[in-house]
Order: sequence, then C-alpha cells, then structure tokens
Amino acid sequence: MYGGHITDDWDRRTNRTYLEVLIRPEIMTQMQLTLQPGFKSPDPAKFERQQYANYIEEKLPPEQPAMFGLHPNAEIGYLTSLGETLFSTILSVSGASASAQGGESGTKTLISQLLKELPPSFNMIDIQMRIEEKTPFMIVAIQESEKMNQLLNEIRFSLTELDQGLDGALNITDAMEVLQKSLDINVLPPKWAANTNPTKKILSDWFQELLQRVQQLADWTENIETPAVLWISGLFNPMSYLTAIMQVTARAENLPLDDICLRTEVKNSFAIEDFPTFAPKGAYVNGLYLEGAGWEMGRGDEQGYLVDMQLKELHPIVPIVHVTAIRREFQQTVAVYDCPVYMTTQRGPTYVFCAGLQMESEEQDVKRWILAGVALVMAPE
Repeated sequence: MYGGHITDDWDRRTNRTYLEVLIRPEIMTQMQLTLQPGFKSPDPAKFERQQYANYIEEKLPPEQPAMFGLHPNAEIGYLTSLGETLFSTILSVSGASASAQGGESGTKTLISQLLKELPPSFNMIDIQMRIEEKTPFMIVAIQESEKMNQLLNEIRFSLTELDQGLDGALNITDAMEVLQKSLDINVLPPKWAANTNPTKKILSDWFQELLQRVQQLADWTENIETPAVLWISGLFNPMSYLTAIMQVTARAENLPLDDICLRTEVKNSFAIEDFPTFAPKGAYVNGLYLEGAGWEMGRGDEQGYLVDMQLKELHPIVPIVHVTAIRREFQQTVAVYDCPVYMTTQRGPTYVFCAGLQMESEEQDVKRWILAGVALVMAPE
C-alpha cells in the first residue's frame, strides 16, 4: 500500500516509527517482532549466524497486514488495485481490435452523448463584472472558473475534431487515435488529464463528477456567494481555498500569514442542510474520505474520533469538516493525529495539507495510526 521508498516527510515519519517500535535492545531477548502475536525474535545465544538467519527465513509466518500494523482492508485495497491494473493492461492491449469490431458508430454515439451533456463555458467577463468585491474566496472562484473553461474547451474541441475525423471531414491524427482508444476503453484521455487535477477514476465516473464540479462553480459564480459548505474535492486546487481561509483570518486579526496554521474540526453531521449559513470563522468543507481508519461520530457537541475500519469498507466518508485558521502557538497537539490529506490514493505528489484528527484519548498511542497509514483522500476510486 505504502510503496517502500522515502519520498517525503510522511514516509520518513512512518519509517522512523517502525524503527522506534521494532529496532530496540529487546530485539535480542525474544521480543515480539510482528505487530500481532505470531513471531518472536530467536535467542542469539542459541544459534550460529547462519542458523539464526535460517530460523527467521523458515519460521516467519506468511505476510499479513496486521503484522505491520495495517488493517486487513489494506490487503483488499492492494489486491483490488492489482486486479484493476491487470484488466486495464488487457483492455489497453486489446482496445484497438475491440474498437474495430464494434465499429465507429459506438464511438460516435459516445461523442454525441458527451457533447450533449457537456456544459457551456463560463462567461468570465460577466462574472468579473458582477463581482463587486474580490474577496479571497471569490478570487478562488474566478481561478477555478478559468481552469474549468480550459478543460471544457479542450474536451469540446477534441471531441468535435474526432467526430469530424470519423466523418471523413478531417484526417485522423495521432491525437485523435489516442482519444478514440481512450473513449473505447473508458479511461481519461491524456489531454483531458493534463487539464484537470490528479484522478484515478474511470472516464464515465470522472465525467459525472465533472458535471457536479461545474454545477458547484455555476452556483458559486451565479450567486456571487461562497457556498456555506463547499465540496472541496471538486476544486482544481483545493489548497487555494484553504489559503483563502488563512488570508481572511490574517486580515481580520491583523496577523502575519506565516504565524497562522489550519485547524480542522470534524462535525457530527453529513447533511449540508444542517449548515445553512457560511461559518462565522473559517469555512465548512466536505468530500473527504478516510483510508486506514474509520470515524466514530461524537455525541452532542463532542467531537468524534478515529477508530478501526470496518472490514471491506475501504474509504469511509468523513462528516462535514470545519476548517479555521489559528495562531501556531494555539495549535492542539495532545490526542491529535497529524493526518496527511491527498487528492487521490496515489498519495505522494497529490498531497494537499495536514489535518488534525481527534484520537479517542490522550492515552492512545499515535503510532497506531501512523503504522496503519491513516490518511484523508479527496477522490478515492
């Protein structure tokens, strides 16, 4: 699930935690070597070096996620990803022949359907004229609308060009062939992917999500009012919205931007209707999913906390989150897990920010969640 190479501070934290848990003096005195009962380190006084190595090689039980501190769902996720990769490879190899047998009519039908559902581009001049005050949040709306226009224009142009190529009005180019093959095997075309945020979704799911993203931006720019609860996963650059929260707070409290940080509080509701107005401080966001842990809802005004996942529920959805900006010296560190937030399950380069998630108590060891690889994901497959 995690990779094996240290590429950032989060990998370094995981590696350091494994060293703290496993590489101790007790390792020479029959210490439990796996994070679940099953294998103790052999007594070095009873073995020669080669016998010691052979004992580990022969007696080590079969690998299971729990041995490394992971939930059994980690193996399910790994095998699912492996299967999807295998079938995707088979489809990419056989895509040309499948397309030839299905004929061009299927591709043209799909092009027609996509063009019919594709929303019009945003009128940026009209939006700019209707915005009286360019607050940090409205600047985000403008930037997102401009990026959305680039994506919509690329989709519309490439589909129209391919349609004309299939009709014989234009010569079929390499780019058209790549687009046609992508449509045939239901994967995101490379040129479209280059104009959107990272995603691992198939084309049909991604396109339906695109329509929802456009609708959120349409409501945002039509009303010239930031949504009370923003679907942060639907943004091209989620960090820009979080930065806007910090900018508004810094201006209101006359603080340097470098002296403040983000604070996250998970509310006890999934319903947008429970938050009819914009937050008095910070902002409400939704669209986050947990990986490696579950979430126990709090009672009343009490905040929920991290718990073990339920079997086969790979990405439990997180309730609405209240994100605020506070001075760094007021940041809570007790009973809080510093949780990395990523755009996709690829993690690594899709990192967005660090969220503080409440643990059940001060006595609970944060290493449990570090070794479980707990993270928040905006767009799971």
